[in-house]
Amino acid sequence: MKRTIGLILGAALIASLAATPVLAQKSQPAGTKETMAVVDKLIEAMGGRKTLDSIKDMTASGTAEVVEYGLTVPITIYQKEPDKLRLDITIPEAGMTVIQAYDGQKGWYTNPQTGATEEMPDFMTKELARQAAETRALLHPETIGVTYVLKPKEAIEGKDHIVLEQTRADGHKTTFYLDPDTYLPYKTATRTLDQMGAEVDAETYSTNYQKVAGTMVAYSMRVLQNGVEAQRITLSAVSYNTDLDDALFTLK
Repeated sequence: MKRTIGLILGAALIASLAATPVLAQKSQPAGTKETMAVVDKLIEAMGGRKTLDSIKDMTASGTAEVVEYGLTVPITIYQKEPDKLRLDITIPEAGMTVIQAYDGQKGWYTNPQTGATEEMPDFMTKELARQAAETRALLHPETIGVTYVLKPKEAIEGKDHIVLEQTRADGHKTTFYLDPDTYLPYKTATRTLDQMGAEVDAETYSTNYQKVAGTMVAYSMRVLQNGVEAQRITLSAVSYNTDLDDALFTLK
């Protein structure tokens, strides 16, 4: 059972950190003036366009608690612009580290059952590819066919939040609920796939924002799937521009 935790945890982590590889490269309007003004405020709240554009790679470490199993495991996330992502999950009880990665074209992972590295199933690759392109989707949406729509405000815990819906080039939608005081995302909702490839409603609540090199990073996240709490993620360190090697993301 312990060896299945890496696959379960990885699927939920991908949802929280959050298409098929974007194929539509032509420019198109990303949203109305009113909508894009909100996107600009979100970008400014996260650290500003210049600062975010200057980040070429990111390494984040911390822990993830798998609520169902009452197990807390170390995690490390690597991301390199424009389209590379890797997640390492250490499972002491199984004596192994499970890797899930996307190199910009294909996904690969450590099979928790065998310990061997192999190409990912297509549904897992799609989720990693979507997350790998998240910075471009925010800063340069018109170049990859991403659009935004401003929706009516919704109350969360008695407070009206700004609702911003993102649609990727493949039609996948993610809804951001922004705190009206800070314009930082408090809740993110989307449809994603669980470890078996079945669609689930995923919600991520982001709190404990801290400033890192001029950016705002949520150090605490709660992940729900179909309304049931699946994970609690706590970051302990985030660093940028450490010149991550492309080989880190490549299947060997």
